[in-house]
Amino acid sequence: MLQFTPATLMEYLEQVFPQIKSEFTILEMAEHELVVRLNVQQKHLRPGGTVSGPTMFSLADVAVYMAILAMIGPEPLTVTTGCSLDFMRKPDGEKDMVAHCKLLKLGRNLAVGDVLIYSEGIENPVARATMTYAIPKKA
Repeated sequence: MLQFTPATLMEYLEQVFPQIKSEFTILEMAEHELVVRLNVQQKHLRPGGTVSGPTMFSLADVAVYMAILAMIGPEPLTVTTGCSLDFMRKPDGEKDMVAHCKLLKLGRNLAVGDVLIYSEGIENPVARATMTYAIPKKA
C-alpha cells in the first residue's frame, strides 16, 4: 500500500534530499511502480550534446529510491548497495529523460528495482538499470 502521494513524497524529499527539487518530477506512482522525469539541463550534458552517464545513473537511483519510499514510508537512510547500468543508445540532450521504475523485490531489509530510461518522445529506451537498496532495520 502506498505511503505517500506524489505531492507528499516530493514534499518529504525536499526536506531530506533538497537538491532534487528542481530536477525531478513524479509523473506516475502506483504500488511498486513509479515514473519520474529528469528536467535535463546544460549541467547534465557531456561533449557532443548527449546526456551524461552519471546523470542517467542519478535518474535511475532517484527513481528506485522514490519507489521504495512510496511503499515503506519515510526512511531516508535507505541506501543504494548495488547497481548494474546498461547504456543502449545515445540519449537526446535536448529532451527530458523519463525513468520507468518497477520494484522487483521489496523485503524487510532489501529492495531491488528495475528501471528503463527514455529520452522523452523516443520509443526505445536509452538505458536500463537494476538497483539494489538496503533498508534499515526497524527498532
